[in-house]
Amino acid sequence: RGALGVLADVSDAAQVARMVSETLERFGHIDILVNNAASRPGRDRVPVVELEEDAWDLVQRVNVQGTFLCSRAVAREMIRRGNGGKILILSSTRGKRGEACYAAYSASKFAVIGFGQSLALELAPHQIQVNVICPGMVATERISNIAAAMARQGESAEECGAQMLREGAAEVPLGRVAQGADIARVAAFLASSESDYLTGLAVSVTGGTQLG
Repeated sequence: RGALGVLADVSDAAQVARMVSETLERFGHIDILVNNAASRPGRDRVPVVELEEDAWDLVQRVNVQGTFLCSRAVAREMIRRGNGGKILILSSTRGKRGEACYAAYSASKFAVIGFGQSLALELAPHQIQVNVICPGMVATERISNIAAAMARQGESAEECGAQMLREGAAEVPLGRVAQGADIARVAAFLASSESDYLTGLAVSVTGGTQLG
């Protein structure tokens, strides 16, 4: 297997175009796109009345505009090639149900679900399937980032993160929070030929905490 690392800002159209161009130059075609870039949680995790415009803008620029620019660039190439393809978008359960102090994030994740549905209908005639994955809590390093932003005064990020994981696991009918592999397996299925008749879905991967 070959790999190519390309450093690019997904919210910048010129850098996205360069990323796609370098990928095509190396491999000749793109069969699968996974939109998984996300803004780092921080100043956006506050009540709306305290939310600064630049913090709001950063979340929308990375999560929404990044998804749009990457999907548009790759879809154009997939259509030109005429051999179908798969586009996956990572949203969140917060894209189906809002929560206090998550307004910027939830807005971005609701947006990419709607974007994915529209794109799925537009690309269906070209046999390009577009699906959205909506994870709940996942035990990754991102928990530490969220905890650092959400920790109360006098509480360490480590304590906040551990509490988040305990409370999250207690709410999951299957008894645990997701691991990265749980999300990866869904992505692998949706990127494979086994899912050729599925498009426009927003699949919750939550261990039963969110149905539908």
